[in-house]
This record gives sequence, structure tokens and C-alpha cells, in this order.
Amino acid sequence: MPEYAPTSTQDRRRLTLAARPEPLTTTLEETAVVVVDMQNDFGAEGGGVHLGGHDISVVRAAIEPTARVLSAARRAGVPVIYLKHGYLPDLSDMGPRDSKNWIVHAAARVGQPVPAPDGTQGRVLVQDTWNTEILPELAPEAGDIVLRKNRFSAFYGTDLDATLRRLGVRTIVVTGCTTSVCMESTIRDAMFRDYLAVLLADCTGEPQGRAHHESSLVLVERLLGWVSDSESLLRALAELPTDLPADVRAELPTDLPAAG
Repeated sequence: MPEYAPTSTQDRRRLTLAARPEPLTTTLEETAVVVVDMQNDFGAEGGGVHLGGHDISVVRAAIEPTARVLSAARRAGVPVIYLKHGYLPDLSDMGPRDSKNWIVHAAARVGQPVPAPDGTQGRVLVQDTWNTEILPELAPEAGDIVLRKNRFSAFYGTDLDATLRRLGVRTIVVTGCTTSVCMESTIRDAMFRDYLAVLLADCTGEPQGRAHHESSLVLVERLLGWVSDSESLLRALAELPTDLPADVRAELPTDLPAAG
């Protein structure tokens, strides 16, 4: 297993984040933002979830706060890592046909050809189609890292763990969808690997119902990590020590409401 590559102690800037069950103190240099599955199939009209008759408004509601988090993170030099869920065109990486992964995704019409809103031929949850592209409002920028996954957890069968360790990251701020499936699976796997995982409650969504969303928040708070929100993270970044480079500090948000 790769070792962490932390920066020297004197170069670290402490970051204290209001969260449940208690505030979390970490360092800016050991923090990354992980964006899970914020892609067209889950959050856009014409995507697989929408075509399946499910409510995507809860995922859409997470876009604006997530965009603010990503913008502030990039300006502060915090790595942004995207995960895109998708399968090979022949679905050979979906597992045996009697596996639960295959059964669940076949029921969700994975692989089915669909006309994409951009005029191309799409296929539900198939790599390199419109369906698995990141939502345009949250499009990756230069310097961001984009990884692929084919199971609920962002750690399973991906380079996420190796990437985080190479960057010296111990704390991951997790955003994305859906709360009770890929988000909870990712945070559970992060805890197993001794990462400090923070779920931003307003930067995730759950089309299966509010009860699923809330129960996952409780589980994360009690057993797996911490629960916070976008404003708390933005406030923590704005309160960084004054040795932050002037050009970075000038762009951090200053219009946040006072902590309640």
C-alpha cells in the first residue's frame, strides 16, 4: 500500500471545520475534495435516472453549493478529484450476470441506447458517452483529477486511494450522489482506510426519498465520519491563517453569514 506523502509541518495551514458530531481540525495541505458521480445520467434531463421516472431535483439542488465549494477549493490549492461511474461498451466490467451488481444495473437499463440531449447517441452508464460526462455546471478544470469507477464505492477498483496517498491527503470532503448508495459506500470505504471523511449535506442528493438521505447522514455522523455543509467549509477556508498567498485570499468568499 502506498505511503502518505505529507508536507512538512511548518508548511501546513490548520483548517477547522464546523461539523457533527464535533468540529474537525485538519490541514489544508492534507485535504482534498472528492466529487462522486455528479454526471448527466444522475442529474440531467435525458439522463438514465430522469428517463427512469425518478426525481432528479434533489441532485440538481446540490449543484450550486457544490460549485461554490469547488471554486473555493481550487483557489485555495485544494485538490479536486472527480469519480465518474460507467461501464465498458460490452458491459464486461459489470460482473457476472447473476451478481447483484449486474442485476441492479440491468434493471436500471444500463447499456441501453438513448438519444442524448446534445444530439449524440448515448448509452445509459456507458463510458465515453454523454451519459457519463460530468454535469456542465461542475465541469472539471485544468489541474483537476478525473477517475472512473464501476461499483458504488469510489475506492473499489480505482486509483483513488493511491492518488490520495500520493498527494499526502488524509481528509476528504465528499460531495456527489446518491447519498445512501455511492456516497455512503465511499465514506464507509474511506473510514476502513483511515481517512477522515466529511460529507457536505447540502452537496449531495437522494432520489430514493428523504428518509434514505437522512439515515445516511446519521450513519456517517455516528460511525463513519463527519457531516458538515458547504457554508461551513467556505467559512473555514475564509478563516485560514494570514500567511495564505494574497492572490488566493483575495478570491475567497467574504460574504458568508455568521456562524450560528
